[in-house]
Amino acid sequence: MTQLQQNNGFLPISRPTITKKEIEYVTAAIASGWVSSLGEYITAFEEKFAKFCGTKYALTCSNGTTSLHLALVTMGIEAGDEIIMPDLTFIATANAAKYIGAVPVLVDIDPETLCIDPAAIEAAITEKTKAIMPVHLYGHPANMPAIMAIAEKYQLLVIEDAAEAHGAEINGKKVGSWGHCGSFSFYGNKVITSGEGGMITTDDEALYTRAKYLRDHAMSPTKRYWHTEVGFNYRMTNLQAALGLAQLERIEEILEKKQKIFSWYQASLDGLSGISLNRTAPWAKNVYWMVTFEIAGIDEAQRDEFIKKLREYDIDSRPYFYPLSEMADYPNTNTPVTYQIYKTGINLPSYFDMEERDVERVCAAVRKCMEMFQ
Repeated sequence: MTQLQQNNGFLPISRPTITKKEIEYVTAAIASGWVSSLGEYITAFEEKFAKFCGTKYALTCSNGTTSLHLALVTMGIEAGDEIIMPDLTFIATANAAKYIGAVPVLVDIDPETLCIDPAAIEAAITEKTKAIMPVHLYGHPANMPAIMAIAEKYQLLVIEDAAEAHGAEINGKKVGSWGHCGSFSFYGNKVITSGEGGMITTDDEALYTRAKYLRDHAMSPTKRYWHTEVGFNYRMTNLQAALGLAQLERIEEILEKKQKIFSWYQASLDGLSGISLNRTAPWAKNVYWMVTFEIAGIDEAQRDEFIKKLREYDIDSRPYFYPLSEMADYPNTNTPVTYQIYKTGINLPSYFDMEERDVERVCAAVRKCMEMFQ
């Protein structure tokens, strides 16, 4: 019996890993009565996440998008300001800028890291540029030393979109600790999850204090229910923080398994021509949030057919993000690498509970589906 015939059920692209620890913490949070936006788990999650990232402060938010939006507002970015970001990213990166009337300026990616190309950043800077928003895509960090050098040269703010890269490193320093602040997501498919949730990380006490103030309807810290400016309800609940804290306490185990899953893919697809898996720069630690898989020379229709064929083997997959400039009008966007890469890229199952035989089953299906291009 072949590996493809040994079908052990549907293999999803992602699913969370939930253990007794998560159930214990969430149950304790419920039992405490503190189920909303106050409670010991919020404080503990923030403190331990800051320590994990190597920053002085961390602030929980309701989700990753609100953490990006809150960071931009807190940093004083306004309507008309330009924010340079990669064309290849999830829509939330651009939406956060648009919420405040800022202008996303889309630039190209490095074909090896899939992250923003520092050279493209510098070429896009104008007198209206206020910030850079690098995205650590699919678990690989952007080249933050080069980006920070550009930011310092032109006096620009840097907000790291680290939604997909908890624990990724550049020269041993974790993402979320390089820029003026970092933003993380804890959506259900992320490296660790709180169901929905986000986090801002920073070393800047003033930034942290103001973000915390704005997060809670801009309520006066000295006069309860007194509000003199517009704020937001971007708080995380104690229940979510309990789940997030339990996940954070397991993050090294989760990251180790992600590395192992990727190594299984490498071994099982070794020798298959015309494909490339995640690449990792020598200065980077890639956490492999998603296993990425590119097929040389195909177009978007062929990629979609490949995904459809995998589904016939009960294997889930998904395409790379569409370029932001493909979905909306962003004048003067010139991102040829993004457009060449996105139509060839597929994400394969890479969730924590995968076993080696599951990966081998996926790879057997990949090899079978590749026959359509021969």
